[in-house]
This record gives sequence, C-alpha cells and structure tokens, in this order.
Amino acid sequence: MSGSYSAQPGHLYGVGLGPGDAGLITLRGADIIRTADVIAYHAGTHGRSTARSIAAELIDARDDAAVEEQLQYPVTTGRPADYREQLAGFYAEATARLHKHLAEGRSVAVLSLGDPMLYSSYQHLHHALSEDFPTEIVPGVASITAAAAEIGQPLGEATEIVSVVPATADSARIAAVLDASDCVVIMKLGKNVEKVRTALQAAGMLERAYVVERATMNEHTSYPLADADPENVPYFAVSVVPSAVYGTKRSVSGVPSPADDAATGAATDTATESATPAVGEVVVVGLGPGAERWTTPEVTEELARATDLVGYSTYINRVPERTGQRRHLSDNRVEAERATMALDIAKRGGRVAVVSSGDPGVFAMAAAVLEVADDDMWRDIPVRVVPGMTAAQAVASRVGAPLGHDFAMLSLSDRLKPWEVVVKRVRAVAGADMAFAVYNPASKSRRWQIRELRALAMEYREPTTPVIVARAVGSEQENVTVTTLAEFDPDVVDMRTMVIIGSSSTKAYRAGKTTRVYTARHYGEGGTSGTGELLR
Repeated sequence: MSGSYSAQPGHLYGVGLGPGDAGLITLRGADIIRTADVIAYHAGTHGRSTARSIAAELIDARDDAAVEEQLQYPVTTGRPADYREQLAGFYAEATARLHKHLAEGRSVAVLSLGDPMLYSSYQHLHHALSEDFPTEIVPGVASITAAAAEIGQPLGEATEIVSVVPATADSARIAAVLDASDCVVIMKLGKNVEKVRTALQAAGMLERAYVVERATMNEHTSYPLADADPENVPYFAVSVVPSAVYGTKRSVSGVPSPADDAATGAATDTATESATPAVGEVVVVGLGPGAERWTTPEVTEELARATDLVGYSTYINRVPERTGQRRHLSDNRVEAERATMALDIAKRGGRVAVVSSGDPGVFAMAAAVLEVADDDMWRDIPVRVVPGMTAAQAVASRVGAPLGHDFAMLSLSDRLKPWEVVVKRVRAVAGADMAFAVYNPASKSRRWQIRELRALAMEYREPTTPVIVARAVGSEQENVTVTTLAEFDPDVVDMRTMVIIGSSSTKAYRAGKTTRVYTARHYGEGGTSGTGELLR
C-alpha cells in the first residue's frame, strides 16, 4: 500500500522511474520520492532533466520541500578530446555532493530512467557510495520491456535467447551477439543506425527489427528499422528484434505449441512431442470495418469455436476475450509469419481463427494464409475463409452508392509491390473511367504516395470529380467528407482513412442536410461527372 514505506536517514536510494510514463513508477519508488530528504537527478547541458519531469507531480506535491540536487553533465553529445577527464570530474563532484548529504544523516533518492541497474547513470554513484552508506535499489520498468510493449510483440518465448547490446559496441561484438541470439534489444541507437542495420541485415533479422522512440511517453512512436532515417533517430531510441516465433519462419527448437493442450486434452512435454495429434483447421475471418454490428453471425460463431486467435493486435483486441482461448497478437507487417504460426498451431490440433478487419480476402490475411499453405508441409491442413463486410462497402454506404457501377479497389501501399506497379494500375483504372476505392492510402512514414495519386487522377478526371474521404468509419471517431478532386487535400489522409474517387458518371448533390453520391448505372446523357449544387 502506498505510504507504508519511507526513506531512512543516511540511506542512498536508486529509484527506477520506468521509461517515461509517470504511471509506471512503482508504489515503493513513489513513497521514496515523497519522503527522501534529498532528490537528485541528472540533467543535460541545457539544464533540463527528463527524470525530474517524470517525477515532477510527486516532488511538487510534497508537504515538505526536498533538497534538490541537479547533476548536470558537462557534455552529452560528441566525444571531445578530454571527454573522459570531463566525465571523471563530473562524477567526482556529484559523488562528493551526495556523500555530504548522506554523511549528515539525510536520505538521498537518485532518480533513474528505466531501471537503476541497467545502463544507468546511477550506477556510477552506486559504486562510489555503496561501500560507505546503506543502499537500496528500487527497480523500475526497463525500456527493454517498454519497447516490446510498444510494438505489441513478445520479447522472448520458451527457449529463445534474448540478448541486450548497446549500439555503441563495435560491429564485431554486435554481430557475435546477433549470431547467438533469437531476440535482441539494441540500446542507444542514435547515430549508430547504419551500423546496426547492416549487422541485422547480415544476420537475417532486419525484416523483424523495429525502432521504438520514447516508449510510454506522449510522443512515443515505433516503425521498422529498415525505414529509419539515420539523421533523425534519437540517441536513446531502442531497436527491438522480437520473438522469432512471431517474427520469422525459422523454427525454434523445443518451443511447444500453445495448441497442444487443445489437441491432447492436457499439457504436453517434450516426451510426448513425437505423438501426432489430430489435425485442426485454420479459418480466416473478417470482422468488418469497425463497428461490432458489422461482424456477421457466421464470423462470431467461428470466433467462439476457435481455440486460438491469431492476428494484428488492433483487430484481435476487437474480439471479446473468452476463457481458455489463446490470443496471439502481432504487428501488422508480418502477415506471412502470422500465417505460418496459424498453420503450425492447426497442425498440432488447434482450431485457429486468423482475424482480419473488413473482408479477409480483400488486402487482408486470406491470401497470406493460402500462399503460405501452398507448401507440402501444410497442404493437409484445412483452410476456410469466412467473408466480412469490406471497408469500401462501409464507406460507400455512408454517402450513397459511389460504387454503383463498375469499380476497382486498389492498395496504395508499395511495401509488397513496386511503386511502378501501383502507378501502372492507377493509370489503368483511371483510364478505364471506373470509380475506385483506395486502401492503405498513407501512413506516418508514407506520405508522398497519396499526393502522387491525386496528380495521376487529375490527368484522367475532371477537377469536379467527387472524392469521398472517410476516416475511421464505424467507430466513434468516424468522419466522412465529400469533396472534389481539385479541392481534395492529401494531407488529411492517415492510416485509418479510405479514399474513393469517382468516375465521369459519379454525381454528388445535396438533399436537405444530407450529401448523396452515386455512380450512374448507365453512360450517356445525364451520366457525366458532376457535383450538382453541392460544391458549386
């Protein structure tokens, strides 16, 4: 219970604050911060302290003001000729200041980002003071586990080896660590992006490596290391290569399938792994585009029957939890690995539901599962696909019938196909005068493609062609706008947006306060592009 601990006179405390979110400070750590006579924290040359800002609410709410000792580094970037001498002098001065407080009977809490005993500045003070004064370490949530939580993937499973290495280590040491490990966390990425990227590429790990910046803080973000801009990655960013069970097709010796229980009725061990359980099945289901009411009864039934759910974390989190049902969440970029995992669980007897948003056969998991299953080791496993409402249908319904005649659905992502192919297909559809729905139009790192799409469409369509911009359809954040190709702003598009561009026979008009859009079922007079009174 908070408040049951207090700092003792003359004691040194290394208090782990966790990676950034003040809500992750432990109860024990909070009590020490509230009661210590002296609060010490490191700061950069600019005088600002991230540690102080994380604990600010606890420090400022105290009834009695603590003595604050700011330990300001003389240098934080670069390596001047006298770098070692400057740091040695800094730590000697900091140690002397804290030694004086402790010798006079004051308790001293040194705030530490993450955990005090993991790549921490506190460690220098601990070594210098712990022989003379009683010391207590208050553990904190490490950036290692915070980074794994940020990407929503296991850091390590079963017999996998997890290693931690600083990016500042030389290339040979990093290569040796990668060679001996299944999962890796690389600290202090900063200006070492290219060195780390090269090492991960050589080790065959780059495809499942991520960069995590400012985990748990308000401005947190994560993205594939392959896409990282070396000039803009912060020094304290972390690279994570998560569990090989999720992130690669290679097998991990001795890793039991979570479906073994379902196949045998009891937990298995390595002595029974040679037994062949009954083959299960894989059912690929579509939840629909967002609203629970758009999930079909058939899909709901399949989800209830499944022993295991496999899918992108955002989609699995839409499915109610069921006692005894195992949930295998992963990032949205590892479709083939998810398919492999699902087939492997089914091979061991599990009934697996692979969860997609929308319809699983439209830019989703059905194709990925069937592609991986096209292999001798998986062909005996039953695979079924259960349809769902597409995002294109849902968006179209919000404004009427913009897909009421011939139409196409395109993905603007060039992750799995060259951009030249995307352009070729956009030109073909635009030239054929079909309305088309655009999936995956943009992401945080992929912004120029949607601008290029607008430019391409302008070559074939009139400026007054109706364009529907729909964000988060079916959710509480739903926002649907009808505009024209000329006035369409690509910068409003994000990962949760779908764009529908009309044809020459698509018309938008007002009916009271409602905007209606339809694509005529015929060509000829009355079927040309127009916006009626809506946008004139």
